[in-house]
Amino acid sequence: MTTTSLPDTAPTTGAQDVHPLLSERWSTRAFDPGHVLDGETAGRLLEAARWSPSASNTQPWRFALALRGTPEHEVLFGTLMGFNTAWAANASALVLVAVERTTPEGKGLRWADLDAGQAVAHLTVQAAAEGLVVHAMGGFEVDAVREAYEVPEGVEPLVVVAVGRQGDLATLDETSRRRELERSRRPLSELVLPLRGAAR
Repeated sequence: MTTTSLPDTAPTTGAQDVHPLLSERWSTRAFDPGHVLDGETAGRLLEAARWSPSASNTQPWRFALALRGTPEHEVLFGTLMGFNTAWAANASALVLVAVERTTPEGKGLRWADLDAGQAVAHLTVQAAAEGLVVHAMGGFEVDAVREAYEVPEGVEPLVVVAVGRQGDLATLDETSRRRELERSRRPLSELVLPLRGAAR
């Protein structure tokens, strides 16, 4: 199959009953290098994350915004590893997401990672509402982030999120472009845990 025969967007088969902001969400690697993320829009993305739910309202998430073309972006982009550096440079912004896993008193926050994940999900949906796309990355140098930022004790850098406008898939190599279009989910029958001993 040639590149030109591939569709321009990822398939959403089986998600027709879900809100379009969710069913059409797409973790792209093809960002528009000409798009500039303005401060007001970036603020709304972080506000959406800020208002996500958390256990006992602990709000364990921490953010660092780095707009492309700024010294902050140069520093955060410099912590990315491997394949991520090949495509994330075109994103309009990078957002570092860190999570507070213990309180200042040293008490563990058992659900902190879930809460931080919800914050990223809220940011993702807000981005979709703004006509933007995001891609979260785990491939970055945690120690380099700690050195660059004032990360408090008990707070762990979790992911870096690329934000921008959808770019042209033709700018990606064939392998990357195919990975863009491999969008599938397991059926619910594989995801729902049955009660032990219940008839199947």
